[in-house]
Amino acid sequence: MRSDSIAFGIAGIAFGLLAGWIIGTQQPTGTTPAPAAAEAAPSNGGAPAPGSTAAPLDQTKVDQLQAAASRAPKDAAPRIQLGNLFFDAERYEDAIKWYGEAVAIDPRDVNVSTDLGVCFYYTNQPDRALEQFDRSLKIDPKHTKTLLNQGIVRAFGKQDLEGAQAAWEQVLAIAPEGPEGQAAKRALDSLRSAHAATPGKPGD
Repeated sequence: MRSDSIAFGIAGIAFGLLAGWIIGTQQPTGTTPAPAAAEAAPSNGGAPAPGSTAAPLDQTKVDQLQAAASRAPKDAAPRIQLGNLFFDAERYEDAIKWYGEAVAIDPRDVNVSTDLGVCFYYTNQPDRALEQFDRSLKIDPKHTKTLLNQGIVRAFGKQDLEGAQAAWEQVLAIAPEGPEGQAAKRALDSLRSAHAATPGKPGD
């Protein structure tokens, strides 16, 4: 069976588990990451659960941060906050602008780099997303959120199940007990179950 057909087959099994884990890494003050996709969507950088709505955009805060960014052209902080606000509002093109400026100022910030990659994925640019994740992994080869997201984009954006499996196996090897490791394990289990159930490939 073609790999893209297998990908569509596992989508119904695994996507519900993984949707909340295509996440960015910036958590606004006072929030914590959602521990699993089945629970509430992450407050930032996450794929909203089915039926959820985008966070309302606080235009006053946006105006304040844009003014701060204008006054400090070499300060990444207000740009990161703007990216976060626009991401939460599901305005990914705007988030790309601000995360991109932040990365230009501080190219070693792996978290912002990965958030930018997630935005590319959400704007139907999986190749750019993967390129950005590669940049993140050059900064930190063991950044588990990047590796987890890389696997998701490979599976659902590129139908590259082998690449997805390799990425998720790295996550599991690095942080088997962490939330990303557990998400990777569920993804791998779903992938293997779907593959084993494929006609003509018993037990493979």
